[in-house]
Amino acid sequence: MPGAGTQKAAAPEPRDRFIPLRKSDLIEGLVAEGRLNQAEQARLRQLARVLGAILHYQYFEELDRLREVYFYFDPEIDPHAGGPAGDHEAAYRTLTDEFVRVVTEANFIEITHDEITRAFAERARIRVKIKAPVEDFRDVRMFRRGHHSETIEIPVWFGFRRRPLEVVVYDDVVLMVATRPDGTTPADARRAVASARRGGQKIRGGAVLFKYFRHIARADLKALFPNVRVVMSIADHLTLGVPAIIGGIPILLKLASTVAVLLVVAGFYLGLSGSIHDNDMDRALAALSGLFALGAFLLRQWGNFHRQSLIHQKQLTDNIYYRNVNNNSGIFTYLIGEAEEQDWKEALLAYYGLLTAASPLTREALYARVEELLANAFGVAADFEIDDALARLKGFGLLTETDGRFSAVPLADALARLDSEWSAFVTAPAG
Repeated sequence: MPGAGTQKAAAPEPRDRFIPLRKSDLIEGLVAEGRLNQAEQARLRQLARVLGAILHYQYFEELDRLREVYFYFDPEIDPHAGGPAGDHEAAYRTLTDEFVRVVTEANFIEITHDEITRAFAERARIRVKIKAPVEDFRDVRMFRRGHHSETIEIPVWFGFRRRPLEVVVYDDVVLMVATRPDGTTPADARRAVASARRGGQKIRGGAVLFKYFRHIARADLKALFPNVRVVMSIADHLTLGVPAIIGGIPILLKLASTVAVLLVVAGFYLGLSGSIHDNDMDRALAALSGLFALGAFLLRQWGNFHRQSLIHQKQLTDNIYYRNVNNNSGIFTYLIGEAEEQDWKEALLAYYGLLTAASPLTREALYARVEELLANAFGVAADFEIDDALARLKGFGLLTETDGRFSAVPLADALARLDSEWSAFVTAPAG
């Protein structure tokens, strides 16, 4: 039993469910296993084609539903075109439920708030300090799929040396951001004014944004937030501030002894003092030139500060711009296609695992069989979605279950059942 001082270990991150294989590679890999004869191989290929056609038809309807529920939340749609029929909150829940379901079926994993917090503490690939106004939004959710490690070089000792650092990079990241309805609270109005002053883009209230990125380092997740802005780090302030202080001290010391003379001369010409000495005018002109020099120095330092801010902002913009693949309703087609393909792979792998098993398999045995097949035949390590695969096969009538053990319907019968399913789609009345 652990001691009283033992800290609770952090929960492990969920394993990737993504199966990064092309359809053709998956079929050829299953055939190459050698467990099917030539006739069975031809039937398996035909079953894969019909299964893909049925899933494509089903997901096409899902795409229409997703676009329909998103219409009034699309920031690119004219806000005066109307609003969602009925309750706005119910429409928003429908949209989020539909989207989360589709992105989950595409084998994305939601990034938890704890995971994001840990990511913010890591060394980022974007070498700037940024601030993300999370409180400006109603809801912010992130989803990831696939990951790998990369080695980057980071500057140390004020940039004089560099050392390697291994970072975790997510292959695909989807961001969902819901804005607050316009005029919700006075604080919202103040934030909108502050955002406008910062030059941020005004996103209409009540809109929902979707963004899809590729190859994002885990520590750079914060940079994906809308209206993110660059702030100067302590090192930046020291780099700009220390030279400013060192350069400004001689000017200030010189002015300290001449400013009084400048005030006396100014008072004389304004009629506030009676007389001035012969050399006071020369000293006053020297003080005046010193003030101009100080003003030019401060202006130059202010320009250096803004120049450094623009350099950091460009670093941030360039990094995100080239990693942003699609936005808003444009990502629906991609996500639907990915969900359809992942569903197809899971169903085909589960069916093949049952078909080639020597005896009926339990859920756990089939799970282990498919994961072993993916590892040995394809070199893929994935957390196989066994429950989704079994539910899909059961819905198509491609398996039988007896006492918690599953068996695959023979290929000939499976083809007949899928043909019947496809015929029902084709002959169904429109609407």
